[in-house]
Amino acid sequence: MSQPLVGIVMGSASDLPIMQAAAEVLREFGVPYEMRILSAHRTPEATLRYAREAVGRGLEVLIAGAGGAAHLPGVLASVTPLPVIGVPIGTKSLGGVDSLYSIVQMPRGIPVATVAIDGAANAALLAIQILAVRDRELREKLMAYRERLAQEVEAKDQELKDIKY
Repeated sequence: MSQPLVGIVMGSASDLPIMQAAAEVLREFGVPYEMRILSAHRTPEATLRYAREAVGRGLEVLIAGAGGAAHLPGVLASVTPLPVIGVPIGTKSLGGVDSLYSIVQMPRGIPVATVAIDGAANAALLAIQILAVRDRELREKLMAYRERLAQEVEAKDQELKDIKY
């Protein structure tokens, strides 16, 4: 894989089943990425170092998944100029609403884009949209992907009509 453009970070190994959806989407589009497990609470120095060094290493977008207190996306955003996309991870206790609120309620001046609970695939698509602003080939891949989505819906609609449901 060539120089990573997207960093996928998760607060715990237990987040991998959700966050791997981001990796799969990026791989489908041919966008190089890297994945790390870094905790805002358990490895704060390593987390801050990763975010501070991200630009210098050629990363252009960060995707951060976290559950519960879910401070990871905000901590990353606090020390990097890169766009950070937060993925709230569903939790047993509150279903992920706790994670969602923790990520989406960032203070003025430190934005974090936030997707749906367990929405890692959409986080990757948003990262692709950000990269596609200046990458025409990627933009064309994204437009073709959306056309395929539309065709799938149209095909399902036709199936429904055919069975006269």
